[in-house]
Amino acid sequence: MEAKLLKKQRPKHLNLFKISQPLPAIVSIMHRISGVLLFFPGIPLLLYGLQMLLESTDSFEALHAFIQNPLVKGLILMFVWFGLHHLCAGIRYLALDLHYGIALTHARASSKWVLAVSVTLTLAVGISLW
Repeated sequence: MEAKLLKKQRPKHLNLFKISQPLPAIVSIMHRISGVLLFFPGIPLLLYGLQMLLESTDSFEALHAFIQNPLVKGLILMFVWFGLHHLCAGIRYLALDLHYGIALTHARASSKWVLAVSVTLTLAVGISLW
């Protein structure tokens, strides 16, 4: 009887956008997304910029002029945040693999620290490079 009652109450179509995720889950999802964005568009753009940097004086000046655009500076800063967030979350996951901070309160606190440290470091890089 209870099994039939529970089966009727379960959702038929799970909408992940309507589910409220806890902060550690959001940090985990952001870690995966930042890794993918660093790998696929990040590495080819970095290699292309390095090629332009080393190819000739004209290509170096073209790259320098391109980087001076405020929109491009914002995109570079976004990729810096992707890298710093991925680094901080990776350190958090290494600590979790070593069984540090497994308790729920510690996991929530370390998730907050990952976000705070990555944003603070990104702002420091942005201020120093802008």
